[in-house]
Amino acid sequence: MEENSEIIVALDTNSPDEAVALVERLMPDITMYKVGMELFYSCGAGIIDRLAALGAKIFLDLKLHDIPVTVGRAMAALARPGVDILDVHASGGSRMMKEGLAAVRGAAQARGVRPPKVIAVTLLTSIDREVFSREIAPGCDCNLVEHVVRMARLAKESGLDGVVTSAFEVSAIREACGRDFITVVPGVRPAWAADAHDQRRCMTPRQAVLAGADYLVVGRPITRARSPRDAAARLLDEVREARRDARG
Repeated sequence: MEENSEIIVALDTNSPDEAVALVERLMPDITMYKVGMELFYSCGAGIIDRLAALGAKIFLDLKLHDIPVTVGRAMAALARPGVDILDVHASGGSRMMKEGLAAVRGAAQARGVRPPKVIAVTLLTSIDREVFSREIAPGCDCNLVEHVVRMARLAKESGLDGVVTSAFEVSAIREACGRDFITVVPGVRPAWAADAHDQRRCMTPRQAVLAGADYLVVGRPITRARSPRDAAARLLDEVREARRDARG
């Protein structure tokens, strides 16, 4: 993995001009950006083309979850230049994941573009242990970590490239699925950031790197900073130092 692609900046805005201006300010120090539901549904697929024209790589975070044929058709439509990672919900099941994966690879081949990585959301990072036990899986014979690992194994068995997970579950996923199974970690908050907002299972960038995370998704600590470029540089330094320490 390229050192400057370890951080994915979340473009959590509904303004295409704001998103483009931010990418222009942060390139080439940050090369990968998350386009989520708010931006994509507000602007349509054209925002992908605008960002790709700047040289940005896109994590298109739409968390698809529907019947297999619908997910397959949607994934085929989303396999376009600039999209480096797509995600689905692992809870949609193996058939949905396999059909989505086959569709995106077929569409990418037909268009002559590199197929994006396909990853699965294990469990939203807004869900903590209490909510999981009380609302998501009452009476379940597994705890939150066991559930996340189960979803990760299902994603790997379905042929996917990795998962979206909190940093707290990365080491367990590594043990279950191997080092080549990528982990994309949202809910990363530097110690100098104001708060965790709507995330519950959070870690600092240093903690996430030492846990073994591959990609760190960071939003407001950079995008709402007085100087996004300075905040990004500070975050990159923190990640690089943590990687050096992790290597021993």
